[in-house]
Amino acid sequence: MTPKRKAKEIAKILDQLYPETPIPLQHEDAYTLLVAVVLSAQCTDVRVNQITPLLFARADNPQDMIKLSVEEIREIIMPCGLSPAKSKAIWGLSKILVEKYNGQVPQSFEELEALPGVGHKTASVVMSQAFGVPAFPVDTHIHRLAARWGLSDGKNVERTERDLKALFPEDTWNKLHLQIIYFGREYCPARGHVKEKCPICSVYGEGE
Repeated sequence: MTPKRKAKEIAKILDQLYPETPIPLQHEDAYTLLVAVVLSAQCTDVRVNQITPLLFARADNPQDMIKLSVEEIREIIMPCGLSPAKSKAIWGLSKILVEKYNGQVPQSFEELEALPGVGHKTASVVMSQAFGVPAFPVDTHIHRLAARWGLSDGKNVERTERDLKALFPEDTWNKLHLQIIYFGREYCPARGHVKEKCPICSVYGEGE
């Protein structure tokens, strides 16, 4: 079976299992999504969703965020881990949004990736989920599953992103990356994975 054909069959299974793909991080707009994604680095979505209401009650826009000190932000977001770096990034990007973008989140990869604490994956999530621009954010779940399913050699996330974009139609990327994340959590975990019980790996899996 060619990789393209396999990708098509996998997409069918994901569509059956996850016809709806709600965004896992709770947010109200592009700014609150951006902050939530920054907080989600090496932290579960569940934990982020517990913390963001506390932070956004104090500041849900960049103008209010920079009225807080970095230390105040750090105190609130501490349960998310990496709080010293994340608090500086949230305050720093908020300051740039106010000074350079009139408080609005820019709608380009280049401008987003120039913000403190924002890498390509974070920019891709914001572009796809806030602005509807086709993107394929590759997190650890997607990176692992793409290799497990033989859709990418998995050498690095950049390679995985390039391979997946080549295999799947562009108009499916935004939904598909969420479907793969949901699937990875429910059926295809890193540890304790039983290939025979996995709806995709049992048929198309190449790894363990």
